[in-house]
Amino acid sequence: MDKTIKFEEAKKFEGPVSFSAMVKPGGSLCNLNCTYCYYLDKVRQYGGKEPVMNDELLEVFIKQYIAANDADVVQFVWHGGEPLLLSLDFFRKAMKLQKKYANGKKIENSLQTNGTLLNDDWCRFFVANKFLIGISLDGPEDIHDSYRLDKSGQPTFEKVMKGLSLLKRYNVDFNTMSVVTKKCEGRGAEIYEFFKSIGSHYMQFMPAVDHYVSLPGYQRPLIVAPDYPNAVLADWSVSSEGYGHFLNDVFDKWVVSDVGQYFVQMFDATLAQYCNVTPGVCTMCETCGEDLTVEHNGDVYCCDHSVYPGFKLGNIVSQDIKSIFNKPERLAFGLNKRETLPVVCKRCIYYKVCRGGCPQHRFFEPVPGEGRVNYLCAGLKLYFEHTKPCMEYMKNLLMMQHSPAEVMPFARKKQI
Repeated sequence: MDKTIKFEEAKKFEGPVSFSAMVKPGGSLCNLNCTYCYYLDKVRQYGGKEPVMNDELLEVFIKQYIAANDADVVQFVWHGGEPLLLSLDFFRKAMKLQKKYANGKKIENSLQTNGTLLNDDWCRFFVANKFLIGISLDGPEDIHDSYRLDKSGQPTFEKVMKGLSLLKRYNVDFNTMSVVTKKCEGRGAEIYEFFKSIGSHYMQFMPAVDHYVSLPGYQRPLIVAPDYPNAVLADWSVSSEGYGHFLNDVFDKWVVSDVGQYFVQMFDATLAQYCNVTPGVCTMCETCGEDLTVEHNGDVYCCDHSVYPGFKLGNIVSQDIKSIFNKPERLAFGLNKRETLPVVCKRCIYYKVCRGGCPQHRFFEPVPGEGRVNYLCAGLKLYFEHTKPCMEYMKNLLMMQHSPAEVMPFARKKQI
């Protein structure tokens, strides 16, 4: 395998260092039991316990992370599990520590939550500290409650909607993150209109592509990597073509009426690819490994989807996070995304837009012996082909310093 480092990649070792880290201070601790959650199972990896990050380690992380980033703006991404299970006092301490170690840098915070534990106190805290909140919500009630249940097996849609109402009442900035499952197929337009109706102007649609095994004495499917022995593709996984049609249905609603008013992460990232700008979606980057994950005990991994022993880079207690980020193992992990692509992918007309997708999804081998491609390949091709005329039109608008929103009359004519 050729692991040649490109010039722009080599420059990163000489220039200023800037990277992001998703921190999980509560590990896999959560009040829900979502069927497709790949993170709940990490409790087994840590001895069946769910401890939270202590105050000493919190300070170590914040101090190291701010110092490691040479950028003027440092972004903290609080994740889980469910981070709201940690007390408000924990996050108040975090804010004080950020101010203590900011050293003139601007600090920004975002937090991903299932929304069921939101209350007035949390919302006042988020407003006071300018948090951006991500709400996990899959769509209308029947879709959301198919897989997002609590520990007692009860639906959560109504609780999430109450939490969302609080965020809106306090004017907390929020976006929505939705998992696209088998249940979503054929309902893309409906789901998009639902999110508009609840006031979501920033939407993420993440495809569910999971493998699992059933273990004796283990109550839920154990979600594992695709190459795990006896792993099977989960029945909640979206089909490849189903995902492509889902994106197209959302796009057809968005492109005729909502460009510049509502934002869909996948569409923004695709347009960025057309304009040779780094996309905001890691799966569409040529290489990966720029976004670390920090566990509750200080363990650092290459990626949120690769929290497995073989991908552990180190621990911030024994080694600072900047040194961990600069490890050759992380670079090799990132290059692997590009260098393991089969020839058929590199010759594809959509390669420069797709970049092969997430390595975790590369388990489909259409022609034996010619390499594994992205399971979602067929659907992504449907999406790229369908959106190409409008993407090129928006690219040309941007080159002329016009707003991409001017694509809408063109798109309406195409749909007549």
